[in-house]
Amino acid sequence: MAAEDDDKPRRKTSHDIGQDLSALSVDDLNERIALLTNEVERLKMEAAKKRASRDAANNFFKS
Repeated sequence: MAAEDDDKPRRKTSHDIGQDLSALSVDDLNERIALLTNEVERLKMEAAKKRASRDAANNFFKS
């Protein structure tokens, strides 16, 4: 039976902000925490890139 489960495509994990969490298992919750943590890091990196670009432009035009 386990081999049959391995053949099934895994459902892509997603999370909607504010959704009901009561039906999720601990493993599901941990998976979503990891997903959201990675997304927060991605957002921070993008914000840093945009700040650096803005700062470079500001420095160029101040000269």
